[in-house]
Parts: sequence; C-alpha cells; structure tokens
Amino acid sequence: MQVTSVGHAGFRIDTKAGSILCDPWVNPAYFGSWFPFPDNSALDWAALGDVDYLYVSHLHKDHFDPQNLSEHVNKDAVVLLPDFPVPDLRRELENLGFHRFLETTDSVKHRVSGPTGDLDVMVIALRAPADGPIGDSALVVDDGETTLFNMNDARPVDLDVLHTDFGQIDVHMLQYSGAIWYPMVYDMPARAKEAFGVQKRQRQMDRCRQYIAQVAATWVIPSAGPPCFLDPALRDLNDDHGDPANIFPDQEVFLEQMRSHGHDGGLSMIPGSAATFTGSNLDSLTHPLPDDEVHAIFGPGKADYIAAYAERMAPVLAAEKSGWAPAAGEPLLEPLRELFEPIMAASDQICDGIGYPVELRLRGGGHDETVVLDFPKRVVRGPIPDEKFRYGFAIAPELVRTVVRDREPDWVNTIFLSTRFSAWRVGGYNEYLYTFFKCLTDERIAYADGWFAEAHDDSASIELDGWEIQRRCPHLKADLSTFGVVEGDTLTCNLHGWQWSLTNGRCLTSKGHELRSTRR
Repeated sequence: MQVTSVGHAGFRIDTKAGSILCDPWVNPAYFGSWFPFPDNSALDWAALGDVDYLYVSHLHKDHFDPQNLSEHVNKDAVVLLPDFPVPDLRRELENLGFHRFLETTDSVKHRVSGPTGDLDVMVIALRAPADGPIGDSALVVDDGETTLFNMNDARPVDLDVLHTDFGQIDVHMLQYSGAIWYPMVYDMPARAKEAFGVQKRQRQMDRCRQYIAQVAATWVIPSAGPPCFLDPALRDLNDDHGDPANIFPDQEVFLEQMRSHGHDGGLSMIPGSAATFTGSNLDSLTHPLPDDEVHAIFGPGKADYIAAYAERMAPVLAAEKSGWAPAAGEPLLEPLRELFEPIMAASDQICDGIGYPVELRLRGGGHDETVVLDFPKRVVRGPIPDEKFRYGFAIAPELVRTVVRDREPDWVNTIFLSTRFSAWRVGGYNEYLYTFFKCLTDERIAYADGWFAEAHDDSASIELDGWEIQRRCPHLKADLSTFGVVEGDTLTCNLHGWQWSLTNGRCLTSKGHELRSTRR
C-alpha cells in the first residue's frame, strides 16, 4: 500500500485493488482565511484525481473542495459515502457530476471488488449535531496486507470496532492541531486569553495522544492541520513566532510531543510525500523536496516560508474577496428575519437550550446595524434601549450579506471558522447556539432538534479517582473511562475539553448537560 499526502487531511491511497482519493482540498476556505499548510497548489491534481474511489469525510470546506473535485477528480470514481442522517453530502457531490455511490452503513465492513482484487473498507459515521455540519466520518482501508485508519478530524466515541473487525491497525492519520476560533476572537483580558490558548493547545494534543494509544497503530501520520493564514489581517494566527498560546501547532511540534511520550512511530509528510507499507513495515518514505528544505518549512525558516506563500497567493485571495457581497446596502433585519424565524419556529429544544436573546453587531463599510435574535420569543428584532446580552457577535456586514445571498446553511463553517469576527459572552459556551447556526435548513434543524429531544441512557457507571460517575459523557456520549480525567473535584472529558463539578454534577463549560456523580 502506498499513501501519498496531498495536503491537510488529504491522501491518495494506492493498492493493488484500486486507488482512493481522500479529502482533496487546495482552494482557500472560510472566506479566504484558510489555506493548506504546506502549500499544495503545485501538485499534479489531474493525475491525483484519476482514481477508482473518492472519499469525502464531511462538508467542511477544508475537506470538501467543490472546485477541485469538479475540475480534477474522475466523475466515474465510486464515492464511499458516509452513513449520514441528512443527504447534503450526496446532493453536493451529485451536483458536481459524481454518479456512482457506495452507501456505506455506519461502522460496518464492506468489501469492494475491482478488476485486480478486493478491498475491505469501513466508514465510521458521526451523526451528532456538533459533528461537521450534521456529520463527520473516518475511513478504514484493508488491502489484505496493510490496514490504514484515516481519522482526519473526526472524533469517534467508540473505537473497539476497529480491532474487532480489522485486528492490528498499521497506519493511523489524525488531527492534532486546532480547527476553531477559540479563544482568539473572544473579547477577554489578554492574560486570560493567553491562559486559555495554552490550555487549548495542550489539550488538543493530549486528546490526539489518547486516540493514538487507543488505536495502537505502528505508524502515525499527523494530518488535518494546521491551516495557514495568508491574509495580512490574520497572519498573527500562524504558529511561527514562538507563542505558547497559539492553537495551531504544526506537524513537527506534535511529532516532538509523541517522542517525548515514548512514541517514535510518527511520520512527517508534506504534500507530495509518499510512504509505502507492507503490513506494519515501512518500506520507504520519500519527499518532493530535499530533507533540508522540508525542515526549513517547519523550522526557523517557517515565517519566511509563509511570507513567500502569501505573496504567491495574493491574487487568489484578492479573487476570493472580490466575490463577497458589498458591505453597504439595505438593512439586514428583514433578510435575517426571513432566514431565522422559520428555523426558530421549528426548533423548540435548541431555542430553549439557548435561552436568551443574542446580539449581532453588523458594522463596517458604511453599514451600522444591530440585530437581535430573540430565541425565547422565536423572533428577530431590533435592540431595546439599554438591553444587555449574555452572548454576542460582531460580524462584518459583507460576510453576512454573502451567506444570506448564497443561502449558506451553516454559518459556523463559513463565518465563524474564518475568524473574521469577534465575540463576547457572560457564562459558559452555549452548544445549542452554535448548533443553531449550523442547521439553517428545514432538514438539518429537524434532525438536530430531535437529537437533543431524544432520551439517552446514562444508567451505566464507572469509578474514577474515588468518584462514581455515569459512564457516558453528557455532551456527546464519549466513554469517560477512556476520555475522563479527574483533577480534584473537577472532571474533564478530553474528547472536547468539557468540564463538570463532581460535587454537584453541574457542567462548567455550557448550560445544561448535568452529570451524575457521587463520591465513593
């Protein structure tokens, strides 16, 4: 089996029984904020796209690149389609011309037959509203000699199925770096923001190491990050200036983390790097550049590399910005009322879970307007004099006009991941609020509201450090015997970093989500 990196979470997997292209992203994403790192624009995408199978893990634009898929990927490729509750991914791929689909069943092994042999594949589908925009997934491939687990940036809850169905995993690819806007965009004191950034940076790498230990693969390939920020307004977000609070560490930083914890099986790959495996043996690893030039990308020359990259991509970024809607124009209150109020009316669980009005400040380019999303009353309105808010966002009006114009169903994975906004809040993170912004279609909101309404069994218990607690995390049902860490009277679930007070079961991260806990 040969595994070729095509950048970020993208890989081409070549076997005797066929080739699979995974998550081929090259064009800028999230309002031009994210570019692949290192640069993968010079790869031979036409050759890479001539494959037998296509796997797109989910609809995030750093995984689903419609322009690249349309221009370069074989439309007769069989799509390994995740078992998602809402068919948005299939519809998008059909619109691009793909017409052959293998509709997989979640966590079930499938055998696909080609002219020269068979492959066993499994797609683990994540279906909680917090996953992707209604869905994320991971792929297992077994060619009879080598078994590969491409986890990209999915966070599976239960991985026992891997060893039950496939035995030893030889190669494991997974995310280790940040893919979020927290804490950078929040209005908070600089010292607090730095402390939260340091904590976030380490926790995401700790979570990655927990997955590595659970999967126990011979070889680990850090992937799915970090993004590269080439807009001058965002350049400080790159981890190229020794900031311990930066949440976007690169591959070499994480490989050093692995080595410091006794794991020497990490492989550094850049776009165009190819690794060949026979079973658990690494037969070869080649790079498209000399080793010293590869090292320079991540070492002391990283800032210079990014500066040169930004210069090359300046016309691409300018073209991206030229497609945004203008900032100035008619008031946005009525378009937002037309968009949001039907969704609010169909989402009792989510609106009640948000529980308060949310402020949108839309200012810039000659436009100055405040719009209030009044979730308790299910209306969109103007502000009341001296009104106070527990949650708010300041967003450039051109971004809002663009997503409204394009009927974008997911603001989280457009505006928010762009980091081109600021936010403030009183109290904890509100998962219901961000779920609402991901689910701006009738299908999505109906599924998400039903998911929250469904009763979950929390009767099973475990013991951790002198506490009896429910086994399943109240957030997304992770197994706390694997992901739970107790420090004093606080429980942290390292899958997403959520915390609870064990003395009273109260969630310290978000509203609701109480935990059952008793001191032994």
